[in-house]
Amino acid sequence: MQIEVLKSKIHRAVITEANLNYVGSLTLDEDLMDAANMIENEKIQVVNVNNGERIETYIIKGKRGSGTVCLNGPAARRGAVGDIIIVISYATMDFDIAKTFKPSIIFPKEGNKL
Repeated sequence: MQIEVLKSKIHRAVITEANLNYVGSLTLDEDLMDAANMIENEKIQVVNVNNGERIETYIIKGKRGSGTVCLNGPAARRGAVGDIIIVISYATMDFDIAKTFKPSIIFPKEGNKL
């Protein structure tokens, strides 16, 4: 049996930009992506702590070390600069493997730094 489980989570990052006039997605600092074991174009769920919005989109690689967390396109309507978000990705795997799988979870500091 295959099940979907938490693969990665960036817990309580702060939105640094919201760009309505860009093709949709979430731009993330490459340092955050690496630490959370996420890759460019990976499907993600973004949960906005400030307003309760939940969206699905994908990741665009941002400048390493920049702290960038930018909602793009229609997603820009779901959050504002300064809002706190949680970025989540999931993986499908065999049930027995999932029992011992350990997700990558990070807790960014001020400025979305590690």
